[in-house]
Amino acid sequence: MASVHSDATSANPTATPADEPALALKILVAGGFGVGKTTLVGAVSEIRPLRTEEQLTEASRGVDDLGGVEQKTTTTVAMDFGRITIRDGLSLYLFGTPGQDRFWFLWDELAHGALGAVVLADTRRLQDCFPSVDYFERRGIPFVVAVNCFTGARTHAVERIGRALDLEAETPVILCDARERDSGKKVLIALVEHASRLHAARMLA
Repeated sequence: MASVHSDATSANPTATPADEPALALKILVAGGFGVGKTTLVGAVSEIRPLRTEEQLTEASRGVDDLGGVEQKTTTTVAMDFGRITIRDGLSLYLFGTPGQDRFWFLWDELAHGALGAVVLADTRRLQDCFPSVDYFERRGIPFVVAVNCFTGARTHAVERIGRALDLEAETPVILCDARERDSGKKVLIALVEHASRLHAARMLA
């Protein structure tokens, strides 16, 4: 598994060696515009999350699809960063990616050394997470799909969502509420377990 001591320290310059856990794993939180990436990182992080948000302008409203998230007023332009301790000696450093295509040049740098990724999905705009799914599949980066259950959105069975996204059978699909810490933590634990299984299988292959 990849360790991210150097990445995390650079993202959190106030961290000291004494603050560093025995093992730190780098996790990406990806998905389409307005799907809840910043919300998820903020909900689960045990430190004040680092955010790089800017106000949406009238020009960007003509480019970014606000369908279903009409009240959204800001957008991530670089990354979100947070940290959560899963158990003694194991912490996850969370890097939220920007959702718009025009910021994709940042993804390769953010993905370097990542154990895996959470792809957040909104069933009202499921097609918005296709690029994220394709990105991680092409690079062999383990990922889970976390369906953010927005108020008023129709609920679908996880098996149906998996088929709609044409996922491999072993790729977990999880229903979650990005606003709730416990819900987000369950998603992250599922990702670590899934990535561990895949890494073990690759070592035995």
